[in-house]
Amino acid sequence: MTTVTTTELQQDFGKYLQMVQAGGEVIILKNGKEVARLISHEKSISFLTDSLTGILKGDYDDKMITKERMQKYENIG
Repeated sequence: MTTVTTTELQQDFGKYLQMVQAGGEVIILKNGKEVARLISHEKSISFLTDSLTGILKGDYDDKMITKERMQKYENIG
């Protein structure tokens, strides 16, 4: 993983794009804070799938979750 500032990315975008195409990751900083992550299309699909795996494991009852959310908002009003 490589970390660059927005200025560095603008000045040498081709270099960082090649890194990403080779399977690398580029973290982009603005004013010292992480604002974006540049990853390949293949990695982004894997990243999203891995993120959802923990959420969708086990019993998942969408009707029960919807009912709970509706009750929460009914109690607000």
